[in-house]
Amino acid sequence: MIEVNELTKRYGGTTAVKDLSFTVRPGLVTGFLGPNGAGKSTTLRLILGLNEPSGGSVTVDGRPFRDRPRGLRHVGALLDAGDVHGGRTAAAHLAALARGNRIPRSRVDEVLAEVGLTGAARRRIGGFSLGMKQRLGIAGTLLGDPPVLLFDEPLNGLDPEGVKWVRGLFRRLAVEGRTVFVSSHLMTEMESTADELVVIGRGELIAAESLADFAARGTRSSVSVRTRQGAELTDLLTAEGADVRPVGGDGQGELLTVTGLSSERVAELAFRHRIMLGELTTGRSSLEEAFMELTADSIEYGARTAREPGANR
Repeated sequence: MIEVNELTKRYGGTTAVKDLSFTVRPGLVTGFLGPNGAGKSTTLRLILGLNEPSGGSVTVDGRPFRDRPRGLRHVGALLDAGDVHGGRTAAAHLAALARGNRIPRSRVDEVLAEVGLTGAARRRIGGFSLGMKQRLGIAGTLLGDPPVLLFDEPLNGLDPEGVKWVRGLFRRLAVEGRTVFVSSHLMTEMESTADELVVIGRGELIAAESLADFAARGTRSSVSVRTRQGAELTDLLTAEGADVRPVGGDGQGELLTVTGLSSERVAELAFRHRIMLGELTTGRSSLEEAFMELTADSIEYGARTAREPGANR
């Protein structure tokens, strides 16, 4: 278990993490999300004792991680897959980690096989692709068979087969009762993999809850409705306070997306005013849309929307 309690980190006049508190529980895959510059990498470094907090505390299974000798037996972490000695072979790199943590040399061959790098064990890391380096980094996290695992953008450079493999690996580790904490900007992967989410913005906590609860809190339900009386229905729903957006049409009528009213209310109003509906469905926005909505005020580096063709310059 990872417990973060009012954690703060300042660099001069800049506060990277501010009064951050959350718990990462065993037996679950917990996603760690936030816009660029939100403080995710700083938080991971504070968990691992690589940086000293300005305030607050963080413990791994009840103790600060830096107080634990032979750390790879307690926590496996992948922060930067490219931060390895390119002149070493994959086997030599892992063997050095094993020696420093008093881990049996046999584990090197076991984890290389688990990540699919047995055939590359004697190759120098400098010739590895990014995806191969990611697999090697994951092998390093597994080397000490630790109960807690941290991953920072573990899917970078992986092909579809590799992504599927990592997704299964995280699930297996969680089922084994381990604590799995994954920082990623890939919302679709978090939607497919995570049980819980920790979301931060500008170094402060936005949410720490189940993926389902986060999506429910951050999204707006919408109703898709098709009718041949689009203009009439639009005026009627707008008068009720709904936002109505046309999204196309065909021989069956105009398709509208309605937010701000339930499907039951839309159907009731249409029936009362004798407007025939050809389609009425309810949907919810994606995790990505929920994330964008809830972190909109926390984006430090945002691109401006491109100008329309012909717009004034």
